[in-house]
Amino acid sequence: MRKLFVTGGAGFIGVNFIHYWKKHHPEDFIVNFDALTYAGCRESQAQYEGQDFYYFVHGNICDEHLLHEIFTGVYECLPKPDLIVHFAAESHVDRSINDPSSFMKTNVLGTQALLDVALKYGKIRFHHVSTDEVFGSLGPNDAPFTEKTPYDPRSPYSASKAASDHLVRAYHETYGLPVTISNCSNNYGPYQFPEKLIALAITNLIQEKKIPVYGKGENIRDWLHVEDHCRAIETVILKGEIGETYCIGGEAERTNLQVIRTILQEFGMGEEMVEFVQDRAGHDFRYAMDISKIRRELGWEPKMSFEEGLKQTVEWYRRNEEWWRGKI
Repeated sequence: MRKLFVTGGAGFIGVNFIHYWKKHHPEDFIVNFDALTYAGCRESQAQYEGQDFYYFVHGNICDEHLLHEIFTGVYECLPKPDLIVHFAAESHVDRSINDPSSFMKTNVLGTQALLDVALKYGKIRFHHVSTDEVFGSLGPNDAPFTEKTPYDPRSPYSASKAASDHLVRAYHETYGLPVTISNCSNNYGPYQFPEKLIALAITNLIQEKKIPVYGKGENIRDWLHVEDHCRAIETVILKGEIGETYCIGGEAERTNLQVIRTILQEFGMGEEMVEFVQDRAGHDFRYAMDISKIRRELGWEPKMSFEEGLKQTVEWYRRNEEWWRGKI
């Protein structure tokens, strides 16, 4: 039985990861540690509350005292974790532009606090979930990012995630902490707070509101269904080489306007529902991931096509209006 300590487990990817892990590893114990900020929702895992193999702790990863209490057994009901899966992060670029300090505290100092705990209590296996945005921006004809791409963050958010990646590597090289890192492309799917492009577009159209699109909608992203991402993280945890980094992507590059047009087709609506707005400051033009390393070494590749994943996502938001209407 593995004993997982999942940070940010009430957020979008963390919620989906816990659902995925419980489905495929039902015997494992999971501690869900989350600060329940605006994007966190404890109710997303309500079916696990009170079960023998799940426990929720409301806390901030910057709270070193609370972390030490958990790992020293003050919580008598909790076994000592032997695997930390670190999702907890401030992640919205627009919010980082308006309030960079909270991103530095959570994403950098919070990661350091977790690394210190992992090191102090037996060099606990540590998987760090990061983003493609640490690599900067690609031109239209540039080769996709790889694990060897130099870091070139261009927003407070991506700079804070780049710093956390460097910290994780430093703790491995300096102290021998057993770590892996994954850098993923743009995720979409159920349980996403309706501020990112796909979730915002879907929930706006359900409400018959227009979809705001930055600039001319020409920016390009590689889209990864969150279940494919969770499966990739599982693969890295179980089969990845300690100290290594793995790029994870959906091999589904689309311009933002192409994404919106596909969503509009799902609703039978036209481009009169699009509202072009002033472009974001420092808006990266393109992200793309080369996943050949994780495919070659670990045998992972995305299974969900963008069209299939988007249909499922639209259906989920239609069926779960009570979940997202309380968040907008």
